[in-house]
Amino acid sequence: MKRFGLLLILPALLAACGPMTLAQAERQCFERARLAKQPRGEVSVGASSDGRKAAGFELNVSSDFILGRDPAAVYESCVMQKTGEPPSRPLYLRPDWR
Repeated sequence: MKRFGLLLILPALLAACGPMTLAQAERQCFERARLAKQPRGEVSVGASSDGRKAAGFELNVSSDFILGRDPAAVYESCVMQKTGEPPSRPLYLRPDWR
């Protein structure tokens, strides 16, 4: 009986390891391209009602940015790696790219 259960679970596990859809890859790779263009950061400052103060700082810098890679090349190679096919449109033609 355990063997039968394993035969039912194995295809689901293998499917999870397979290539992702083009849309999923483009979403993930778009974020990688944004970090290749410039670092992203966040600064937070606050105070509580009892007078305590807090501050925070977060900076995300990718190795693609440090190495000076073209964001469009990062995007295209990332999508190709994840799906085996090129993006549906070049990075610079996406309406959400600035």
